[in-house]
Amino acid sequence: PLVMPEIITGLSMLLLFSLAQPLLLQWFGFQLDRGVMTMTIAHITFTMAYVTVVVQSRLAGFDDSLEEAALDLGARPAKVFFRITVPLILPAILSGWLLAFTLSWDDVVISQFVSAPGANTLPMVIFSRVRLGVNPAVNALATIMVLIVALGVVLSAVLMRRQERRRKREEQMAAAG
Repeated sequence: PLVMPEIITGLSMLLLFSLAQPLLLQWFGFQLDRGVMTMTIAHITFTMAYVTVVVQSRLAGFDDSLEEAALDLGARPAKVFFRITVPLILPAILSGWLLAFTLSWDDVVISQFVSAPGANTLPMVIFSRVRLGVNPAVNALATIMVLIVALGVVLSAVLMRRQERRRKREEQMAAAG
């Protein structure tokens, strides 16, 4: 998905869902019609690569000695994961989520391929109305979308800065004491 055009991803997903539908029905009795479920699967597939890159970059600079120290001091692996690992990679997880949300929110092409009539996303509605001509309602809707995304970016930056300050403060306290 990182280097593949969205139209190829959308067409591939359409073919996958079309071929998988009779097999799922025959083997599991599960009917997978195009709609919200297929759009959700397609958007998760489309954005997962971006989230993986963001989280993986954070894990590359991860200090394993913190986990090892906690384990040596008797903490259980689950507690180490939730008390040490998750807080350290949380900024990357939030950044990945925000990136995935923004990409999914903005996507029209993949949604057009895997959606059913009546299962429209907001960008699909805006795109279909823009083709008919300029409409003040569409302009207002697009402005609201841009504001929501911008607000999400600002909120994410504030939360990440706060988390980073807290982490640095805790590191300084641990080094001093």
